[in-house]
Amino acid sequence: MAAQKSAPKPTQKSETPAPGSPRRSEKSRRAIYDAALALVVEAGYPRTTIEGIAARAGVGKQTIYRWWSSKAEVLMEAFLDLGEQSAQAMGHEPYAIPDTGDLAADLKAVLRATVDELKDPRFEAPSRALAAEGVVNEQLGREFMAKLLEPSLQLYVERLRAAQEAGDVRPDIDPRIALELFVSPLAQRWLQYTGPISYEYTDTLVDYALYGLAPRTR
Repeated sequence: MAAQKSAPKPTQKSETPAPGSPRRSEKSRRAIYDAALALVVEAGYPRTTIEGIAARAGVGKQTIYRWWSSKAEVLMEAFLDLGEQSAQAMGHEPYAIPDTGDLAADLKAVLRATVDELKDPRFEAPSRALAAEGVVNEQLGREFMAKLLEPSLQLYVERLRAAQEAGDVRPDIDPRIALELFVSPLAQRWLQYTGPISYEYTDTLVDYALYGLAPRTR
């Protein structure tokens, strides 16, 4: 009888979560994000390790491996979270390009927001570190492109396709190539320090991309 009475106890413990455990998990996850982003700036991507992230975050490395399989996955998710947090702080949904019916105004608005993000120290330092490492580390570079850049670029594609349907862009234009007319120069200038980035600069990129360089006919 004693054995029968004591048997249910382990089951009850395993089925009932400890008080506050979701809160502790979220706190740990947030600490891991912050630690990963800080370390990749301070030590560089090659010297950033799961052990180092765990120590900086104040968690066991088994906690990290429970959620991610590599430091690349940690950093990618931390970076995505950083973008979402930044968007929420500015009061709008992340990864959204407006469609007001005015293509030039919409592109200028989202590129101005991009300038703000690129100048934000929280974003700039880890972004530069990951981008630089991606140049020499092909696997990381491809993951950086697929998980972080490509989803945002596809939103430009969708906005340009909507503009084609509205008759604001020629139907024969390839949106994936067209977006590079204003996105790529900004990225190059930022990464290589070839000049300052500003609202005036990105506004001009949009004007050049949409209206061309040839004299306009009346």
